[in-house]
Amino acid sequence: MSFNELELQRINKAAAVFMAQHRPPVHVRAQLDYEYQISGQSVELLEVRPQWNCPSEIMKRSVAKATYVRTLNLWKVYWMRGNLAWRAVRASWFQSVPLSPGFFKVLA
Repeated sequence: MSFNELELQRINKAAAVFMAQHRPPVHVRAQLDYEYQISGQSVELLEVRPQWNCPSEIMKRSVAKATYVRTLNLWKVYWMRGNLAWRAVRASWFQSVPLSPGFFKVLA
């Protein structure tokens, strides 16, 4: 089940705060930037940069993902390995983070 409208507003607000604090300076953003996307019960953080062998093409690469498990009331946080497989973050400190800004607090 997807997030409801209130949850989406909270997540977008938390994402805006996170992006304001952690995005690269304006003069660097053409070479490296971050963005996020929400899909179903997951929030993904993406790295945005020009492709190394064709700078006119922009590539987006997932860096981290959090999936909210409603039945457990916690976020499952993952990071992308070099082999493009998601690996779960094994830490207990992020499990108590509230629903909406939780993913972004974990990344900070």
